[in-house]
Amino acid sequence: MEALIQIAYLAASICFIIAIKLLSSPRTARTGNLVGALGMLTGLIATLFHQSILRYEWIITGLGIGTALGAWMALTVRMTAMPQMVALLNGFGGAASALVAAAEAQRAVISETLSLLSPFSLTTISLSVLIGSITLTGSLIAFAKLQELISGRPLLLPAHHYQSLLLLVGALILTLIFLQQTDIALLHGLMVVSLVLGIWITLPVGGADMPVIVSFLNSLSGLAAAATGFVLENYLLIISGTLVGASGLILTQIMSKAMNRSLWNVLFAAVGKSTAPTASAEKTVRSTTAEDTALMLGYAKQVVIVPGYGMAVAQAQHAVKKLMDALVQRDIEVRFAIHPVAGRMPGHMNVLLAEADVPYDSLYEMERINNDFPQVDIALVIGANDVVNPAARKDPSSPLYGMPILDVDKAKTVIVLKRSMNPGFAGVENELFYQPNTYMLFGDARQSLEKIVESLREI
Repeated sequence: MEALIQIAYLAASICFIIAIKLLSSPRTARTGNLVGALGMLTGLIATLFHQSILRYEWIITGLGIGTALGAWMALTVRMTAMPQMVALLNGFGGAASALVAAAEAQRAVISETLSLLSPFSLTTISLSVLIGSITLTGSLIAFAKLQELISGRPLLLPAHHYQSLLLLVGALILTLIFLQQTDIALLHGLMVVSLVLGIWITLPVGGADMPVIVSFLNSLSGLAAAATGFVLENYLLIISGTLVGASGLILTQIMSKAMNRSLWNVLFAAVGKSTAPTASAEKTVRSTTAEDTALMLGYAKQVVIVPGYGMAVAQAQHAVKKLMDALVQRDIEVRFAIHPVAGRMPGHMNVLLAEADVPYDSLYEMERINNDFPQVDIALVIGANDVVNPAARKDPSSPLYGMPILDVDKAKTVIVLKRSMNPGFAGVENELFYQPNTYMLFGDARQSLEKIVESLREI
C-alpha cells in the first residue's frame, strides 16, 4: 500500500507540473486548471489510505465542509471578486500549514518526544509556523483591502517599519530559542508574533501594489506547505509546495519588474499614501458624452481598449464585449492592451475578458502593442489610471517614475471612462486627463458603454 501511495503522489506531482505549464497560456488555462484539480484529487485519495490514519470521522467532516464551501464559492463568487478570493485561499493554505506543523509538535509533546526530534525537524516546524502564520494574516489584510473592508491606501503607524523589523527579529529569536529548549510555549509565542508580523507587513501596501503582494503571499503559502511536507515526510507536499513557492516568486519578480520596482520597495515604500493634490487651476479637462464618443468611434479605423480596475468594479466586461462586436461589425479593428499589473491580481483583466468571451487573439501585452499607439485612432481607457500615467516617463519626482506604462497618450485621440478626477491607488494626479487629445467620459463604466453601443447602432 505504501508503494501505491508513493506512485499516486508521483502521478499527482506530474499533474501539478503539467498544470502550471498549461496555466501559462490563456488558451490552455482551463485545461490546466482541470489537470491541477485531478492531481489534487489523486493526492487526496492516496493520503486517505495512509496507515497512520486510524479514524476518519474528522477527516470526512472536513471533506464535507470543504467541498460545500468550495462549491458555494465557485457558484456565487463573481469573477470581479477573484483577487480577494485568491488572497483568502492563500491565507487558508498558510493557516493549514502552520496548524499541521504545530499539531505535530503538540503530538511530540504528548508522547514526550519533542526534545528527541532532530534539529532539522524542529527547524521545519518553526519555519512552517512562521511562514504559514505570516501568510494567514497578511492574506486576510489583503482580502480586506481588496474587498474594501478597510482602506486600500497604505496604512502606516508611527515608526511602522521599525516595528515590523522588531517583530521579525523577535520571531527569529523565538525560533532559535525553541531549537535549543524545545518548549512548546515558545512555538505558540512564535505563532502569535508571526500573526502580528503578517498584519504589519501588509498594512503599508497600497491597492496599486496588490498584484505583487498577492503573488508574493501565494509564494509564501507554497513555502509553508513545503516546510510542512518536511515535517510530515510527505513528498507530495514538498514537491507541490516547492512548485507553488517557486512559481509564486517568479511571478512576483515579473510583477515587480513590470512596475520597475523591487519587492522591498513594494513592501516598504508605501506607494499610494495620501499626497497633497497638485494645483490644476490652469489645466483644462475636456469632457464628452456617450453620443459624441460613439460618433468618434464610428468613424475610427483602429481602436485600442485599455481595461483597468474600474472595469472590474463596474462589472463592465460584458458591455465591453458588446462594444467590441458593434465596432467589428463596422469593419473597425479592435484590440485590447493589457498591462501586466492592471487590476488587483496577476492576469485580472485576462480573466474578466475571458469570462465575456473576448477572443484571446485580441489581447495584446504591453510590449506587443506600445509601438502601435501613434497609429491608433482612438484609445479607449476603461478605469485604468496608474498604468497609463505619463508621469511614469516624464516626472522624476513621481513615485511612478520608471514604471513601464501603456503609451495611450501617443494615440490620436484618447477617451477615458472614469467616475471622477480622483487619482489612482498610487495617489498621483494623471497628466493624461489634461492632454489636448484626451476626452473624459464621466460616470459608471458599464452604463456609459451601454449608451455608447446604443448610439453606435443609430449612426
